[in-house]
Amino acid sequence: MAKVGLFFGSQTGNTETIAEQIQEELGGDSVVALHEISDASPDDFSGYDCIIVGCPTWDLGGIQSDWDGFYEGDLDSIDFSGKKIAYFGPGDQVGYSENFQDAMGLLEEKISGLGGETVGHWSTDGYEHEASKAVKNGKFVGLALDEDNQPELTDERVKAWTAQIKSAFAL
Repeated sequence: MAKVGLFFGSQTGNTETIAEQIQEELGGDSVVALHEISDASPDDFSGYDCIIVGCPTWDLGGIQSDWDGFYEGDLDSIDFSGKKIAYFGPGDQVGYSENFQDAMGLLEEKISGLGGETVGHWSTDGYEHEASKAVKNGKFVGLALDEDNQPELTDERVKAWTAQIKSAFAL
């Protein structure tokens, strides 16, 4: 069984593509198992001590629709105690500068409240946004990507972030 569970929702395909890139950077499907949140159950989380959550921010700071239903119900039934959780998400820092990466921040806040330990914080340097629920103590709670305005930086950011995650997850 893979050591890491990567749970994602994807509206346009960007989050899924990034999830696959992260999976490859961390060692492939023998290390990271991908789970579309629309097909996942709370039991799917129990087999992993290391979890990656991928969710785009949708509309005006909302959680992507596949995550939305899970967030409102099933997520509360999961005990994340003792689990290390990393986050990533695409967003639009220009068109939605007042709520860039809010979905990632909302998920991190809830999962931390359920016992999860957040790893993989990411610098806000190189981003231009007004506000974000994903910024805590001056850093994003996870990897912030912007496929609309900075797609040329995605590969470099994913490589740097996954190097950090390898260490945090002891891969």
